[in-house]
Amino acid sequence: MSSEELVTKVRAYVLSNFPVADPGAVTNEASLMDLGIVDSTGLLEVFEWLRDEFSIEVLDAEMVPVNFDAIASIAAYIARKTSAG
Repeated sequence: MSSEELVTKVRAYVLSNFPVADPGAVTNEASLMDLGIVDSTGLLEVFEWLRDEFSIEVLDAEMVPVNFDAIASIAAYIARKTSAG
């Protein structure tokens, strides 16, 4: 799956599973935490989706903002994990 396809898939997941007043205003680089879209409980849902959708188990050491703070960072994380597997 290309990086653009991953971004599109992650964006669709985030916008359909978390309440967003104006989806068009959410850029792929915007902090989902700072915007109040995803909180710590929401991150657990993202981790579960990654497991179900991509067979990715998120390691404790990987649970850092650089991997999950934005749509683009989640897509990049998936790309790294799926190419490494």
